[in-house]
Amino acid sequence: MKVLIVYAHEEPNSFNGALKNTAIRTFEEGGHKVLVSDLYRMKFKAVADGEDFLERRDKHCLKRQIEEQAAGELGTLAHDIMEEQRKLRECDLLMLQFPLWWFSMPAILKGWVDRVMSMGFAYGRGQSYDTGGMKGRKAMLSITTGGPDFTYSPLGRNGDIEQILFPIQHGILYFCGFEVLPPHIAFSPAHATKEQRVKMLEGFRQRLSTLDRIQPIAFHPADHFDEHLQLKSEFQS
Repeated sequence: MKVLIVYAHEEPNSFNGALKNTAIRTFEEGGHKVLVSDLYRMKFKAVADGEDFLERRDKHCLKRQIEEQAAGELGTLAHDIMEEQRKLRECDLLMLQFPLWWFSMPAILKGWVDRVMSMGFAYGRGQSYDTGGMKGRKAMLSITTGGPDFTYSPLGRNGDIEQILFPIQHGILYFCGFEVLPPHIAFSPAHATKEQRVKMLEGFRQRLSTLDRIQPIAFHPADHFDEHLQLKSEFQS
């Protein structure tokens, strides 16, 4: 299996860094090939703009999706975008490693999504959700939080973690065609003891060692919706 880890944390000695390193070791020990996009170390350009296109169809008004489609076909996307897309084409599993900031991903990782998951590559007309451009690949989130687990429960002050992650897991990963594995969440490692952090890393290692036995999140496929893109009554809970 070929694994692409997209890592978004500015501090190599952070717990996110430890999770990333644990993943690399675990996958390699299992005989898998691992590639890492360390976005901060790469100084990855997070802002999506006209510089993403080596050539433009319309030099007066930037219509991003049209330019993405054309540039993808012509091979005229910016070189850093093309390189990340190459990594995605070749991977079997995408893992996003990041701290949960403001109930979402860090800006540099969101910029990676904005620029790399382009129209005509990751999605397009007739290519979304279970028919998305990344179909046949798996993805998962590995994240850390500031608050403890009970604050991210359905009744917790921070809200249900499943709802918080829905825009990323459903709106980005599943939308682009990935089978999305349940996330790995390290709750509040900054407030844990050294022994607790060691235990967290061991739990992560064990989880990664059994990924082939973990079922993806059961999002609704296209045939569960009617002609108005509304969920059919028989699938409503």
